[in-house]
Amino acid sequence: MVAQDLHSAGTYDAESDTGGSNGAGMRYEAEGGDPANAGLQHGRAFLEPVKERHPWITYSDLWTLAGVVAIKELGGPEVEWKPGRTDLVDDSKVPPRGRLPDAAQGAEHLRFIFNRMGFNDQEIVALAGGHNMGRCHMDRSGFHGPWVNNPTRFSNQFYNLLLKLEWTPKTLENGIQQFVYVDPDAEEGDEQLMMLPTDVALITDPKFRVWVERYAQDKELFFDHFAKVFAKLIELGIKRDAKGVIINSDNVKGGYVSAPKKSNVPTGLSQRGGGCPMARL
Repeated sequence: MVAQDLHSAGTYDAESDTGGSNGAGMRYEAEGGDPANAGLQHGRAFLEPVKERHPWITYSDLWTLAGVVAIKELGGPEVEWKPGRTDLVDDSKVPPRGRLPDAAQGAEHLRFIFNRMGFNDQEIVALAGGHNMGRCHMDRSGFHGPWVNNPTRFSNQFYNLLLKLEWTPKTLENGIQQFVYVDPDAEEGDEQLMMLPTDVALITDPKFRVWVERYAQDKELFFDHFAKVFAKLIELGIKRDAKGVIINSDNVKGGYVSAPKKSNVPTGLSQRGGGCPMARL
């Protein structure tokens, strides 16, 4: 659910004011079939029974709300959530592909992608804390394994492990390179912890590392910053009046409405695309 929110809102481009969390464009092949979104169809299908029982809620509101609830239920902070998003009625306004982060890249790529959305270095590192949850799947992102020992509990462990453990490059059988911790005390069958190239970039880049160290030392600070930046993320592309009502021109013109259910069966590509930038949760 959290990755769904990042990939949906992560299409936002501040300069052109296009993309963002409005529209629920992943219901259409033009966005949902983007290799960078491989595997996210499982989360969308998981929410279909909720949509069936509560047809009044839009997909774009449902997806963002699910992410916020997941964070809280796993022990994370309470993220401010506002309703009112609406759904595209066709794929004519789906943002172009190529706007999502590629986890095989480094620090400059992270800045290029997230600065475009309007995030600074501190916010980039805080958002990466979503890797405290979930794991990567080779048949989806191409990467494999969990980031932390308890991937169903929200914490600041991601930052502590990133700093304290020695991360060794490993090339997977599919040719993709990630980083793993080789535990000398591991028993046969134990799964290795992993980090993505973009994760390791957070400690090799001095400006990013400052925030990794602060979040590793101060869980409350991380929770506060994560709650704020995630709330900002799911509002990308949304304009509201003083009362909190969405005033996007597309809504006024009737371009976005609550679209009917598409399918409760996962569809879309399963091979690696952009690569697991946030938890598949």
